[in-house]
Amino acid sequence: MTIVRNPSTKATGKSSDNLSELVLQKIKNDIFDFKLMPGERFTESEIAESYAVSRTPIRQALYRLQQEGYVDVQFRSGWKVRPLNFKAYEELYDLRTLLEGYAVEQLCQKPKDQLQVALAVLIQTWCIQPEQYIYDLRRLSVEDEAFHCHLVLAAGNAEMAKIHSEISEKIRIIRRLDFSKDYRVTPTYAEHQQILKALLAQDAVSCLSILEAHIRLSRNEVKKITLEMLSCCPG
Repeated sequence: MTIVRNPSTKATGKSSDNLSELVLQKIKNDIFDFKLMPGERFTESEIAESYAVSRTPIRQALYRLQQEGYVDVQFRSGWKVRPLNFKAYEELYDLRTLLEGYAVEQLCQKPKDQLQVALAVLIQTWCIQPEQYIYDLRRLSVEDEAFHCHLVLAAGNAEMAKIHSEISEKIRIIRRLDFSKDYRVTPTYAEHQQILKALLAQDAVSCLSILEAHIRLSRNEVKKITLEMLSCCPG
């Protein structure tokens, strides 16, 4: 197990619920970062020692992660990170594409002034000069997810935005890998700028085509990198 000790999760003055939530997010991030590898087995004691917390919040967090589909409990042998299910991820990406495609079609139908207001934050973040690009890949990954979530939210359907947000979290474990290589920075900005340009022109056909190609490229990239990482795993 390659996770590292994290003193920030130590239980000093934290309520049990708050500590359990901190532990849950830490374990989830370790899974997303492949510090806990798909298929890897571990015990509550190992996690407790690594995170410097008691086993109670560890156990609470793990049962929640089991319900969310990230880990499985192993009878008399601790816990196991759930192996990646590529078919499920393909289906989630398909659903994500449908939701975002519908969102951009709805956005293109908005009055011009409302559309500009809805996209103002994205324009400010993404329509910038290369010297202003974010090269912190973790931060860029967060901004990329926020870009796509913003598009869906701006379309005005709260229930659709909620479903899209849930999908985004489920695919985050592999989606982050799209930002594990520096060469993805410039294309990401360029593709987002093209999407925004088509939206502002209210060209739904072009926007949908650009968006679908953008998501397809990202999906192919993360699958390739994921397979490369898994092939390097012992066992």
